[in-house]
Amino acid sequence: MYACARVGKFIQATNGLEWDAIANITGDLATTKKTIQTLNNRLNGMHSPKVAEQELMMQLLAKQQPQANGKIIGG
Repeated sequence: MYACARVGKFIQATNGLEWDAIANITGDLATTKKTIQTLNNRLNGMHSPKVAEQELMMQLLAKQQPQANGKIIGG
């Protein structure tokens, strides 16, 4: 009886929907999911150890460059 009641409620709830509307909703959900995945990948990449190591190396290189009379030697 519970299953019949649930199916009946489902049919009543989706009575006004057409297949075109369902297809559009499905496409919108897929697009949103892909956007969220891309954003998560970008955020995870920003906090990766590789980026932190690169920033540290650039800071070390900037501090270690020899200077004479305010001018950079070499390069």
